[in-house]
Amino acid sequence: MVKTPKTFRYFRKITKSVYKRIKLFVKYRLGWLGVPIIIPYHGYGNGKQLLVSGYVTEDKGMAKPDEKHTRWENLLAMIKRYSSDEIPGARVEIRVDNARKEVITGETGLFKIRFNSASLTPNVNSVWIPYVATLQSDITGEDHEVSTRGEILIPGEDSKFGVISDVDDTILVSHATQTLRKLWLMLWRNSRTRKPFAGVAAFYRALHVGRDGKQSNPFFYVSSSEWNLYDLLEDFCLHNGFPKGVFLLRELEVSILKFWKSGGGDHQHKYRKIKTLFETYPRMAFILIGDNGQHDPEIYSQIAAEYPRQIRAIYIRVVRKKKKYSRLSEIKERLEQLHVPMILAHDTVEAARHAIENKFIAANSEAGIVLDAEEDLKNAP
Repeated sequence: MVKTPKTFRYFRKITKSVYKRIKLFVKYRLGWLGVPIIIPYHGYGNGKQLLVSGYVTEDKGMAKPDEKHTRWENLLAMIKRYSSDEIPGARVEIRVDNARKEVITGETGLFKIRFNSASLTPNVNSVWIPYVATLQSDITGEDHEVSTRGEILIPGEDSKFGVISDVDDTILVSHATQTLRKLWLMLWRNSRTRKPFAGVAAFYRALHVGRDGKQSNPFFYVSSSEWNLYDLLEDFCLHNGFPKGVFLLRELEVSILKFWKSGGGDHQHKYRKIKTLFETYPRMAFILIGDNGQHDPEIYSQIAAEYPRQIRAIYIRVVRKKKKYSRLSEIKERLEQLHVPMILAHDTVEAARHAIENKFIAANSEAGIVLDAEEDLKNAP
């Protein structure tokens, strides 16, 4: 990768702290300083508004993940992922159809913008519509503007319900409550060698197509992991056959010196993001899926108290078997009073059988989920 003096000068100009200036110099000397790029996130919207977001950062220069990568290659990728510098104050133009808007990135390099979608041609079925994000050339150090394409999900009449899923220890084996095991996975594995919970991908595919196999139920993956891990999570889901969906992650608050805390801390941002989904789709029913390792039951209960009529079911994967059930029992009883079922599932097949009984997924999908679970267990390390 060619490093331009203009790019280095720009980074130096926006770098204020002594620590960041030292890090900038070290990265420059090691050849790790990348040119600014835009990482477009999947947006979402309804018939009135579109929500688009993305991240302006330096190019991490990471090779695409591979199952043959060594532990040291995976470690280097993680270091680069957390050592990259966000670009605050960058001007980004977003174009959706014929509409254009300019947005300025915040302190963490993130940008968020809303579009009025009333001018878009309505579509009966669910669609992913494209958008273009352009970074102005005065930052890139290149002779031309840097553009990239993203997509926005607009659910249609073929969506009977939406699925909101946690990530860590719900679909991705993370050991989020066990620091050493979590650290080992983060450092030595990549998106191709991290493992999903047995059968969960097949279960999600069944939920996506619904009872008749013709639905297009939207998926929203909400996690306490930072946006730095977006590429890892997106590639993990693609590689393992999870339904294409919208990721809603946490703004970067963890530096490279504390990256092992990723996914921890205050989880109320998940509540706020889920609440925004319910407000965006007031007529859509939802299925919420999480685990009992951290705070999913409490967050989902909080949402259910506000939107009880929009929730079909809550599935909680039991990953901490030694954890007392008294608190979960209290939450379950409270949800029953709201007529919101909460299912404590010890494996994916158990949750799938409840979904079949309640006609969320096709009855003949159980065999495929069981087979998928057996294959996942066979391939588990």
